[in-house]
Amino acid sequence: MVMNVMLDVDRMAASGVAGQPIVSLRGVAKHFPGVIANQDVDFDLLPGEIHALLGENGAGKSTLMNILTGIYRPDLGEIIIDGKAVTFASPVEAIAAGIGMVHQHFKLVKAFTVAENIHLGWSETPGRISKALLEARTAEIAASLNLAVKPGARVSDLSTGEQQRVEILRVLSRKARVLILDEPTAVLTPAEASELFKALRQFAARGNAVIFISHKLDEVLEISDRVTVLRGGRKVATRPTSECDKRGLARLMVGQEVVLSNMRERKPGAKPISDAPVLSLRNVSARDDLGNMCLKNVTLDLRAGEILGIAGVAGNGQKELSQVLTGVRRAASGEIRVCGKDLSSRGAEEFAAFGIGHIPEDRLHSGLAPALSITDNVVIREYGKAPLSQGWVYRPSAAAALARSIAEAASVSVPDFRMPVRNLSGGNQQRLVARREMRIASNLLVAAYPSRGLDVGAINAMMGYFTELRDAGVGVLFVSEELEELFKLSDRIAVMFHGEVMGVVDSSEVDIETIGLMMGGQRRLEAGSAEGIS
Repeated sequence: MVMNVMLDVDRMAASGVAGQPIVSLRGVAKHFPGVIANQDVDFDLLPGEIHALLGENGAGKSTLMNILTGIYRPDLGEIIIDGKAVTFASPVEAIAAGIGMVHQHFKLVKAFTVAENIHLGWSETPGRISKALLEARTAEIAASLNLAVKPGARVSDLSTGEQQRVEILRVLSRKARVLILDEPTAVLTPAEASELFKALRQFAARGNAVIFISHKLDEVLEISDRVTVLRGGRKVATRPTSECDKRGLARLMVGQEVVLSNMRERKPGAKPISDAPVLSLRNVSARDDLGNMCLKNVTLDLRAGEILGIAGVAGNGQKELSQVLTGVRRAASGEIRVCGKDLSSRGAEEFAAFGIGHIPEDRLHSGLAPALSITDNVVIREYGKAPLSQGWVYRPSAAAALARSIAEAASVSVPDFRMPVRNLSGGNQQRLVARREMRIASNLLVAAYPSRGLDVGAINAMMGYFTELRDAGVGVLFVSEELEELFKLSDRIAVMFHGEVMGVVDSSEVDIETIGLMMGGQRRLEAGSAEGIS
């Protein structure tokens, strides 16, 4: 079969790539009311390769993979497996054909153990088996696939990286030859991502193949053999990764040059940074869901008209800090003041009423009600206010008008505001949450990992939202794992390690290496001096 591009022969041969594709998609099209999700898409996946799939949010990546995994039926085109045309009526049939997918939002039963999740709904699970044998069987499968898991551990007690390994093991145990990963590193630490890449290379080296969906271009260049880019539901390019760079891939995705510029500079007419802090924390401590101390004597100040970045490897208290600052989690001790008012013992509703917006880490389950309509989710913060409500009377027409206004401000095209918000792409969900929260953030916006899963264009738009608030005199607390984003957006950066603040530094006076040391536990005492801690 003639390929669209010449392969990087040496690299592909080292991975054991053969001639005939495992999977071919030919002329695939899928339309939804008012939306062309895919149109005339061709795609080849070769044995032994890791093939990256790129595109803006809403470009059609998820739809294409849902067609390949039997969730959707294509309107036009065909799926070819090992040279034979097939039709999948359900995901079960796709799994039987060796196609498995690990979604961005895991589908594990958190109350069950790892072994129970691996065997749940699997035709090869024995009808009667003891717990010990179930766990032993799981350990044997994990060892054969080079994926370290804890068979007897409850899934709810595992880290996100460990849960992802369980998801991958569950798919591979069904004898999948094609593994599809949707934003697999979005919630992983660098060490966990490195372990994942090692497992993927071993999987591909056995003659299998991986489709790797990601917006992190550095990772795409590191892990993939070839890259296919979708834009507006159509394929615009398939290229060997060895011929690609970040700028070129970003241009293919968006259709124009995209650069995340330095956004620390204020526009003419922007309000100056206030002298008094809009947010003050003094010795704030908090416990996580298991009762462990996750924040330890955190002291911070954030001024109006300033963006304070929060850096650190995921799992060092950043999520809990954002929850404490929005009333979602109560502080165990310490004092939280906003505009001089003590909110330490207040709940989320009172924080919101005091002008504090919140973009949570998990947009789908914490920021949105997935089963409710787009309109309901977009206006949920303003149900009890005019013009949506007049006394006890709720006005659906006013809610619909407000939802349209917020969607327009967020540059989100919505075919039907009545459909469940879960039907939108992750990037469009995030834009709507951000614009909704900006409306109530008259004093402070707390944004936890707002660019996770977003394409380069959407990230630029999100950063623009924050500078818009900053220049209007609002304080912005910005939590991110991406140091490049933090440096280009934040006025100051606070670094967290094991629930403590290692120091707060001026973004213009510090380098990435210093931040990296602080992320590893080195405390910065004052400008020019640092002290290691155990």
